[in-house]
Amino acid sequence: MSRITTAAVFGLTAALALSACASSGSSSGSTDSGGGPKAVPAAKGEGQTLTVWSMNGDYTPETLEAINAEFTEQTGAEVDVQMQEWDGITTKISTALSTDNTPDVLDLGNTQVASFAANGGLVDVTDYRDDLAQGRTWLAGLEEPATVDGKLYAVPGFAGARAVVYNKKIWAAAGVTEAPTTYAEFTAALDKIKADNTASDFSPFYLPGQYWAAGMQWVWDAGAEIATAEGDTWTGGFSTPEAQKGLNDWKAIQNKYSAKASQALHTDNPDFNQLFADEKTSAMLTTTGSIALILERNPDLKEEDLGTFPLPGISGETQPAMLGGSDWGIAAKSDAVDLALAWTKIAVSPQFQDEYVYGKDGWIPNSTEAIEAAQATLTEPLKGFYDAALNSKATPAAAQWATIEGDKSINQLFSAIATGAKTPEEAAKEFDAHLADTL
Repeated sequence: MSRITTAAVFGLTAALALSACASSGSSSGSTDSGGGPKAVPAAKGEGQTLTVWSMNGDYTPETLEAINAEFTEQTGAEVDVQMQEWDGITTKISTALSTDNTPDVLDLGNTQVASFAANGGLVDVTDYRDDLAQGRTWLAGLEEPATVDGKLYAVPGFAGARAVVYNKKIWAAAGVTEAPTTYAEFTAALDKIKADNTASDFSPFYLPGQYWAAGMQWVWDAGAEIATAEGDTWTGGFSTPEAQKGLNDWKAIQNKYSAKASQALHTDNPDFNQLFADEKTSAMLTTTGSIALILERNPDLKEEDLGTFPLPGISGETQPAMLGGSDWGIAAKSDAVDLALAWTKIAVSPQFQDEYVYGKDGWIPNSTEAIEAAQATLTEPLKGFYDAALNSKATPAAAQWATIEGDKSINQLFSAIATGAKTPEEAAKEFDAHLADTL
C-alpha cells in the first residue's frame, strides 16, 4: 500500500489516504554505516543548493518554506523544492536515483522505501537514527517498512491511519450512545443496530471482502504477520495458527454485519463513502478523507453526527491499524549527504512535526509523543484516527511487495474467504506459496 490521499475536511484538519509518496550541492559525500550511533553533521553549505522532491498534496508550501528557512539559517545553503505528480512517480524516482544528477532528498511512500533501498538507491541512515528521532518514538507503521535487513533507509515524515467512522444518529436510535472500547461492546452495538435496521441492503458495519487493509487488522490482532524474512527468504504468514484464527474472526464479522453483496467487492464500486452518506451503513473502517466526502454528499449530516474510534481487538488492545504515510529518503548518489541529513533532521524535528506537519498541514505526525501532544486540540471526528495510529503496522519491507498489491492476489485471498469460495486454510496455503515465490 503506498499512502493515503488527503482531502479537505471542511472545519476539520486535512486528512489521509494510502499512496506513495534532490542535485547538487556540496557537503561531503556518503555515510559510513556500522560505526555506531552518530550525530547528524553540522554541515555548512554557503553557495550550495539542496534539491528536494516533494509529492503534490503532501506538505503545504508554508511548511516547506519554514523548513527551508531554518535549514538556510543553520547551513547557509539554499533549497530547490521540486513538486512531483503521482502519475508515473515510481518509475521517475527509480530513474532519478540511478543517475548522477539525482535529487538529494525525496518524499517517499512508506511502503515504497524497501524497493528503492534494495536497488541501492538510498543512503543507509541507521547510525543517525537516534539523532534524527530527537528523543521521540516513531510510529511503527512508518519506521518498520523503511527498515530493511535491520538497516534504516528513510525517516518517518507523517502518517495516515484507519479508524471506525459511525453515524451517531443511527446508533442512538438503536440504543447505542457510547463508542465501544472492547470487541464485545463493538459486536453488541452492531447486534442492536442490525435488529433496528432490517433492510436487506443495509450493513450495520460495511466491510467489503476485497478490503484487505481492513482484514489485516484481524490477522495482526491475532498475532500473525503477512510475511517474515530469514536472510533473503520470505515466508508467508497466513497459514500459521494465529493467522487462521484472525481470518476466521474476520470472516465471522464480515459475513454477519456487512451486506452479502459486499463479500466480493472492494471499497470503490460501489463507493463506500456514498453508501455511508446514503445511510445504507451505520459504520465503516476508513481514513479521515472519508469524513469530508460523506459530509459533502449528504448535507443533512453534520460533523457532530459522526463519531470515530480505533477498532477494539479481540486481543484486548486496539487492532493494529494499517498505516500509510510519507518517509524522507536521501539519494545514495547525492553529493550533499551531510546537507541532506541536516535538512531531514529539521523536517522531522519535534518543532516542525507539532507546529507544521500537524498544526498547519493536518497530518498525523510521525511519533507517539507528537500524537499525544495533539490530543487537546483534536476535533472529535479526528481523534479516533490519531488513537488508531498509536498501534500501527505496515506491509513487509520487501523489494517486490508492490507486485503483490499490483496483482490483487491479497484482495482475492480475503474475498475468497468472505464468499466461501475457499476455506481460510485453502486460501492461505495458496497465497503463502505465491507470496514466497514473489518476494
